[in-house]
Order: sequence, then structure tokens, then C-alpha cells
Amino acid sequence: MAQEYKLKGVTSLSIKPGQKQEVEVEGIQDAKVLLVGLQTGGKAEVQAIGARCTHYGAPLVKGILTSTGRLTCPWHGACFHAKTGDVEDSPALDALPVFPLTERDGGFYITAEEAAIKSSRRKPNFKCSVSADAKERVVVVGGGSGALGVVEGLREKGYTGHITVISKEGYLPIDRPKLSKALLTDAAKLAWRDKSWFDSGSVEWVDGEVNDVDFNGRQVTTASGSKFVYTKLVLATGGTPRALPLQGFNVLNNIFTLRTVHDAKKIVDAIGEKGKKIVIIGSSFIGMEIANATGGDNSVTVVGMEKVPLERVLGEQVGAGIQKSLEGKGIKFYMSAGVDRAEPSNSDPSKVGAVYLKDGTKLDADLVILGVGVSPETTYLRNNKAVQLEQDGSLQTDSHFAVNGLTDVYAVGDIATYPYYGPGGNGKPVRIEHWNVAQNAGRAVASHIVDPSLNSQQFIPVFWSALGAQLRYSGNTIASGWDDLIVDGDVAAANFLAYYTKGETVVAVASMGRDPAVIQLAELLKLGRAPTKSQVQQGVDIFSIDVTA
Repeated sequence: MAQEYKLKGVTSLSIKPGQKQEVEVEGIQDAKVLLVGLQTGGKAEVQAIGARCTHYGAPLVKGILTSTGRLTCPWHGACFHAKTGDVEDSPALDALPVFPLTERDGGFYITAEEAAIKSSRRKPNFKCSVSADAKERVVVVGGGSGALGVVEGLREKGYTGHITVISKEGYLPIDRPKLSKALLTDAAKLAWRDKSWFDSGSVEWVDGEVNDVDFNGRQVTTASGSKFVYTKLVLATGGTPRALPLQGFNVLNNIFTLRTVHDAKKIVDAIGEKGKKIVIIGSSFIGMEIANATGGDNSVTVVGMEKVPLERVLGEQVGAGIQKSLEGKGIKFYMSAGVDRAEPSNSDPSKVGAVYLKDGTKLDADLVILGVGVSPETTYLRNNKAVQLEQDGSLQTDSHFAVNGLTDVYAVGDIATYPYYGPGGNGKPVRIEHWNVAQNAGRAVASHIVDPSLNSQQFIPVFWSALGAQLRYSGNTIASGWDDLIVDGDVAAANFLAYYTKGETVVAVASMGRDPAVIQLAELLKLGRAPTKSQVQQGVDIFSIDVTA
């Protein structure tokens, strides 16, 4: 039951628009709320809201508050409307609570339920009532982050039609990044929403695999023969981990890929207690995160084709620093290396025992984990004459993620090649494999379904990765290209801020130990106020550039 609580030490509200103040709540141990200064309709006001991000609990007082009232988490880029508390960008799913603020007898009070203050979250309010005879039906194929973004976005924005989600994974949408970062294996603990939540939003969840789409007849068919008619179709089937078409890799056991909870459990079971020889093939994000997660108690070796890990995305200087940092934790690297074959174990010929590199190097292995990328999971469309797949198997979309050449069909996540209008992108088609991008694309689709007149939502991708320390990254150098890299700090010491530039334009940034620098720069990139390359070289203070003006 809601009641009044006094804000400790608050005797006046001198918070200007764009400013934030975290304050304690009297009568509730360790409870805090956030006071934010807003400019609404030309009038300055102060709002009391939840103090922690609903994603991983980051203190929002360290976040970024922009001129449009966007409050962005300092860790992973989750964004909230500071006036309403509603989610604007993923990865947050729950909104922030908003507390009425009053003044009495020289003090300030909020009216709230204790649980809302302590949790700093509220479930989204579904602004709809679906009738059984509603003619509209959105069918979503896939049950990952993109699908969750669609469902959340539709119901939050008042969509009153039916929603059906068809997923073959065998569990509800999970926090997939934790698979490679921590090798967690309990789908129930990883799930963002339980079944009752989907039921409360009148979302029909179907466990099944779609094997055919009739775009003219507007229906999808599952492997079991069930048919589902749609008025709007969202394809969000994600990616399939690539295998190695080399001797031994397709016949020996204890060689794994990682995409699902089932994969993670197989890897954890194979590792057992500790002391295993683990060979990881692939030095991009999945491979590096698994190396970080399995190192310490095991002997871990990473094999990569690049000069340094993550070179394609982060560049040689940053990749070399990250490699040096992980080498300090006992992880071994064989870079600029080619894999020749996998050989069986002497003790059990059905299992892998070693990996041989092309130069003859033998790497003993109790298990091998492949992190050599994913392919768009569009096998169910390969023989469909109504659709044309890109060379990599993806679907090309417009800026609303509507599939080119099809009507009322969208694609999000790993299967979508969409025009990138971030810094330096200029609409270049790009496919971005990241959980957060998929969810934001799902939200963009939901907005377009509810109101097609809206302009396309151009979000700046925000990534994160656990590589000994937390890496933050924003932008997309693959789409924009870059010709110079400016690094402030020491990458190997996990304390740096890197600027990727193309000419005078900053197109992407990365950091460790510099929160919330990347989020500040992400907002500046979005607003078109990012510093130039020359300003960066002259040592500009990015926090002196106003995002609230």
C-alpha cells in the first residue's frame, strides 16, 4: 500500500534541468530515489524516479540525462523517459517507477509503495484489451531478444490485436549474453519473463519450428503441420553457429558451439570440476568471452586467424592490449594461425584429443569450443520463391526493418541487413549480430506496426563484453569504416577510451574503466554533437559538451 516517505536531507529543490541527485529515503534501509531536473513545456520541474537501472541495477545518477529527457544507463545503454519512467531503448525491459513529490513543513516527501522504492522498477503497463474477434494478428517467428522487443513494444504502445510467438528453443526469451560471459545453464534463471507475464499480455506462445511461409496467403506452417495466419509477420530467428569443415571436427565428440542454454550445459558438463585443457577456435567476442569465463581453473588456449583478438572490430592496438591482459591470467594465444584438423583422444577415440594447426603445432584438448561466427538462420526460406536472400543468407530491410519486396513482413536481429545511418554509415546495408541491437530493432518494428507514419527510429548500437574487465562499445566500424584510432589510457590495464575516426568524424568509441564515457559519447553521436578528431587529439573533455542544451 502506498504511503508517504520523507527524502533525507532535502530541504529545497535546486536541481536544474539536466541535473540529477540521488537521495536516501527515510524509514527504508538503503533505499534511494533519483531526483531529475526536467524542462517540460517550457517549465522547469523536478521528478522523483527509481534510482537504479532495471537491467543490471546500475546507479542512474552516473548516467546521462539529455535535452529530450532521455535518461541513459551508464553501463549498457538502457534508456528511459525521465518524465514517465517508460523504457525507450533496450536492454532494460521493466520501466522505472515514478513517485509523486510534495513539499510540507520544510521537507519533501514521495508517495510510494515500499517495494517499488526498493526494487526501483515497475512492470510495463499494457494499455490494451484484446478481444477474441480482433482481426489483426502479429506472428513472430523466433523466441529471442528481437521477439521480446516486438512483444514488449507492441503491448506498451497499445496494440490491441493478437500476438503469437513461435519458438523452437524450448524456453522463454533469456539473457543470452550471460551464456558466453558466465556459462550459466538454468533457463528459468536466465529468463527475462515467465509464462504468466506473456499470458497477462495475451501473448500466445507456441513451442514449434516454422518450416514454411506462404507470403501470398499470409500464413506460416510449423514442422508439426500447424498453420498460423498473420496480418503482420516478424521474422526473428537469429543465427546458427558455424562449424569447421575440417577433418575430425564433424565426427569427434567434445567439440562444441555455443548459442543456446542446451549448448552451455553440454560445455559445463564436459568441463566438470576443473583442470581441463580447453582449445577455443575463434578470437572474436564469443571466443574471447568463453576464454575469460573458463580460464583460471582450466588450461585455456585461443586460436585466431587475426593478428590480435577482436582486430576486425576494435583494431590492432586495442586487440593487442586485451590479449596482453588475458595472457596475464594464464590464457594462451596462437594468432595469425590456421587450423588443420582435429585428432581423436588416445584414451577415447570418440572424443577429441588434440587440434593441429597448419604449421604443425599440436594443441592437446579435452574439449574444443568453436567461436567462428554465425550464419543467419533462414534455412526455412531458402527454397521460397517469394523472397530473395542476400549472399550471406540474410534478409535486406528498409530503415523500419520491413523486408524489401514483401508486404507486412519484418526482419530483426542476426537475419536482418538494414541501412545504417549512424555516424559515417550513410545508409550502408549492415548486419549486426548483437542481443541489444535485435531488441531495439524489435521495438522499432513495434512502433512502425502501431503507427506507420512515424519516422524510422535510428538507434546508435551499444555493445558490452566481459573480457576480464567490462568493455563498452558504441557505433559500428564495419558499416562506417575508419582510418585512424586514438587511444587515451592503457588497454592492457583495462583503463582506456578509444576513438575510431574517419576523416574528422568520430564513428565509434570503446572503453574499459571509463564509465560513463561511452554512453556520453553515444548520446553525443545520436545528437550530432560528438567531438571532431582534432578536438579529441587536443584533449577535449567530452563531459563538457552539453547534452542537455
